[in-house]
Amino acid sequence: MSIRIGILGYGNLGRGVECAVRQNPDMELKAVFTRRDPQNVEILTDSARVCGISRVKEWRDRIDVLILCGGSATDLPQQTPEYAKMFHVVDSFDTHARIPEHFANVDASAKEAGKVAVISAGWDPGMFSLNRMYASAILPEGRDYTFWGRGVSQGHSDAIRRVLGVKDGKQYTIPVESALEAVRNGENPELTARQKHTRECFVVLEDGADAAKVEEEIRTMPDYFSDYDTTVHFISQEELKRDHSEIPHGGFVLRSGVTGWEKEHSHLIEYSLKLDSNPEFTSSIIAAYARAAYRLAMEGQSGCKTVFDIAPAYLSPKSGEELRKTML
Repeated sequence: MSIRIGILGYGNLGRGVECAVRQNPDMELKAVFTRRDPQNVEILTDSARVCGISRVKEWRDRIDVLILCGGSATDLPQQTPEYAKMFHVVDSFDTHARIPEHFANVDASAKEAGKVAVISAGWDPGMFSLNRMYASAILPEGRDYTFWGRGVSQGHSDAIRRVLGVKDGKQYTIPVESALEAVRNGENPELTARQKHTRECFVVLEDGADAAKVEEEIRTMPDYFSDYDTTVHFISQEELKRDHSEIPHGGFVLRSGVTGWEKEHSHLIEYSLKLDSNPEFTSSIIAAYARAAYRLAMEGQSGCKTVFDIAPAYLSPKSGEELRKTML
């Protein structure tokens, strides 16, 4: 039996989820829900329906897992608790500072409805989170470092597009190379957010918008830009399309630690990603956690889960026996 998937939101992430579902033979896309006019939304899956977002409730008995593909700034804080009352859900909420609050809100809704909700399933938060946790458990005497980029952040790009006066925009997160090299060299530096990364924004203004006001709002935005050296470039829509149409990303998680009675031996754990398409890779992670959500639900579990709460075997289509034979 295939896991019946619904997608809410058909932007870059929603399209990526559609492709990921196609690559997982135990899944089937049943419907895409959109705030746009469904008549104007073309999807790739012939067998799936396109419906207005107001019709989501009609699909309660026809979808096993609803994947929420909205933005973390304003969509998911409202959508995930709401739809967890009706479906098992997965989101990729990525505002790190607000994850505890988001978890509490979603957990209350999901437990009341007897549903499973997986939040913050992506590569950071998500895969990078797991690597930070594993590394710190293995090397308790040590220090964690996370570097993102150079690449396009979907969440930060979405945040700048929601600033009044912004027509379109992309944001690049860029590691400070000297900081990254210091970590790799075993120097164990103490680094602030500003010392580890810079942020670069390319913004298309609405006609008549105040560029200085837009720049100030972006540069001082809490949780996104206020803690970083941020550069804002104002360009045309044509330049944005020509020079910034791709969505690459990547990054590094490192832990530098020591072992031995006298802490005489040093170790460095490094996990890295280099991604041609940030949303498609994120979507592939989400699809795996949709499988996990379905399996947990079939066991009778409920409530909100993060990547820390879900055993790796739940992500794989392989049985436990197959995993032990081929991957252990």
